[in-house]
Amino acid sequence: MKKVLAIFAVAAVFAACNNASETAAAAADSVSATIDSAASVVSNTVDSAKAAMDSTAAKVDSTVKAATDAVKEKVEEVKK
Repeated sequence: MKKVLAIFAVAAVFAACNNASETAAAAADSVSATIDSAASVVSNTVDSAKAAMDSTAAKVDSTVKAATDAVKEKVEEVKK
């Protein structure tokens, strides 16, 4: 138990003597880089999703137009 207490005491001394200002600045830089990276990933994901939705919308539009044209042709055939 005395050895554990001595280890904790040495750890406390190292923690107390640590230069916190350098650690805080490094942590702030790390957080800033992480936020920038996350923003880039989110932006890329949103761009990919938008492209997929635009592509799907174009396919739906062309399918609906083709179906409408086919129905119009059938209606014209029935009128004759």
